[in-house]
Amino acid sequence: MNGKKHVLPERLKPGLTLVFCGTAAGRQSALQKAYYAHAQNKFWRTLHQIGLTPYLFAPRDYPALWDLGIGLTDIAKFAYGMDHQLPKDSLGRDAADALKARIQKVAPRFLAFTSLTAGRTVMGKQALPGRQAEKIGDTQVWILPSPSPLASNHWDIAPWRALAKAVRRAP
Repeated sequence: MNGKKHVLPERLKPGLTLVFCGTAAGRQSALQKAYYAHAQNKFWRTLHQIGLTPYLFAPRDYPALWDLGIGLTDIAKFAYGMDHQLPKDSLGRDAADALKARIQKVAPRFLAFTSLTAGRTVMGKQALPGRQAEKIGDTQVWILPSPSPLASNHWDIAPWRALAKAVRRAP
């Protein structure tokens, strides 16, 4: 589960409005080389339902998000699997600091963690879902409920809708 190359390509660049960040690629995503590739993951359906994509993207369409001002990344770029399967250091302080540095460098208007685990890894163990008071540089930070099928019992689209509303209101 470790390697020298990124499991999924980094999808960050200056000028993005929004970046979604997970903990690490899941097994299906690693196998398909596409973000949020598990058939039961709600990520792509949710982006369309909340109006951030004009049509329902397939996981393999992820590069086209740049045309919409949306980027993708993970905290653990060199490992994949469920959070409990990841090497210990892959979600440690160094990984969190590296993500913060990448975000400060490209400076999107919004960063949205796609799970409470991802958000707390970077923003602190007490962080709650929703908009965060603390920013990363000039980037507004949100923590969203996980779209993973493993987190279905905690699913709530409302914070995703609130994020989309904030993104649409941003100049």
